[in-house]
Amino acid sequence: MPRTQRPTLTEQAHQLRAWRKAKGMTLEQLAEEIGMSHQNLGRIERWLVPLGGEHLAPLARALGISPPDLFREPGDAGLEREGWVRIVGRVGADAEGTVVYTTGQETFDMAPVPPGGTSDSVALEVVGHSMRAIAEDGALIYFEDQRTPPTPDMLGYVCIVETEDGRVLLKRLLKGSAPGLYDLESQFGPTIEDVKLRWAAEPTAIVPAKQARRIIRRNAA
Repeated sequence: MPRTQRPTLTEQAHQLRAWRKAKGMTLEQLAEEIGMSHQNLGRIERWLVPLGGEHLAPLARALGISPPDLFREPGDAGLEREGWVRIVGRVGADAEGTVVYTTGQETFDMAPVPPGGTSDSVALEVVGHSMRAIAEDGALIYFEDQRTPPTPDMLGYVCIVETEDGRVLLKRLLKGSAPGLYDLESQFGPTIEDVKLRWAAEPTAIVPAKQARRIIRRNAA
């Protein structure tokens, strides 16, 4: 299947069923894992309804694969991704530096593994000019998606963080008023004070926009 073409409904259903069988899961087991009725999941597998974007990440997690793999044969998974990492969202689309990083909005685009990168490496694509002091429009920001709590050596540095209420942001990490609380400083807009964080990660590499345009592998999704 050409990478420039969006998978058809039939192809989506075929790959999902193939993955479920390859993992040795029944329809009922997979449906329970993602909190869906087996009847609805069966309709997706029988091509009666499309595989919605909101289901991609939960299905991939339950099957132990990445979301783009749902559009590939089980035997081909990982071959195309060797040396590549996922672009998991976009950052800088507004003055608050909000990261568009939700499970229903995977871009399916890929970028080369950065120097020193690992299997946990992912990237964000900069959109707009609100992050100009860090990276320009079209640049790539890499980080290690390990979901670990912030550490003292991150204080004072720009980090990708997830707040307790589920927001994923690119902010300068500062100490809050009490242990376990942090202030998140913006280039634009007010500082977000005294928030709890689920995880934090420092950028590991930034690729300028001109080079990023040459290396990003755009994927239909």
